[in-house]
Amino acid sequence: MTQSPMLEIDLRTGQHLGGGESHEDALAAENVSLRLLLAQAEINTRGLLARAGIDARERETSEKLQKLILEELHHRIKNTLATVSAIVSQSLRGEQGLAHAQQAIAGRLLALGRAHDLLVRASLSSADLGAVVRSAVEAFDDPAESKFSISGPDLRINSAAVVAVAMTLNELCTNATKYGAFSAPKGCVDLHWTIDPQTQRLRLTWIEKNGPVIQSRAKRSFGTRLIETLGRELQGDVQLTYAERGFAYTFDAPLASLSVPMPA
Repeated sequence: MTQSPMLEIDLRTGQHLGGGESHEDALAAENVSLRLLLAQAEINTRGLLARAGIDARERETSEKLQKLILEELHHRIKNTLATVSAIVSQSLRGEQGLAHAQQAIAGRLLALGRAHDLLVRASLSSADLGAVVRSAVEAFDDPAESKFSISGPDLRINSAAVVAVAMTLNELCTNATKYGAFSAPKGCVDLHWTIDPQTQRLRLTWIEKNGPVIQSRAKRSFGTRLIETLGRELQGDVQLTYAERGFAYTFDAPLASLSVPMPA
């Protein structure tokens, strides 16, 4: 009895396969294709897992940075509000009359604002001392004939020093306008700073010239107390000299309390 040939069907297409050899070839091809698909799937999976790990690390870093920025912003806002509160309170206490108090408060707040403007332009961490000095005295100067002689080496100072120097110079300019060199036609100011490489200290001097005879007042004003306090906050020594030739201010402080720390 003759045995009938076995019918073989391609399960994917439903078509008849001619012989056993063609069927085996089709299965082998299917196996190769399946292995390739699995290999590609493995590669894609590894890539996705690696990318997920990178994304997770980036998200964690971003969240830490955001938290640090918010904490720094909160700290700065608290310090600024405390400074504003002290300015308003002391100005109202020390000034004679509402108009004088209003003028004093406005001037000090503007100085604080200019200091923070510098910080914003310098990425909220530091600024050049020369830029701070020139910005602080700009409103009191005459572009046509400058009242200031300004000089000093380049020095990057931290945010606390930026605010302290700007506020101090605003007070000195205000006092010079009211009672000192700027109240006289030819009055001027020498404003210089030097760095001692051996002691690692900064020395900044403000010397008024061609002004009226200066006399020390018996009662220390808020402006005087503010200047001294700002100097102490930077671990510096402040000296105020009321000489007949003109008022002089000297600030001497360690660079460590002023400069920006080097990255580790």
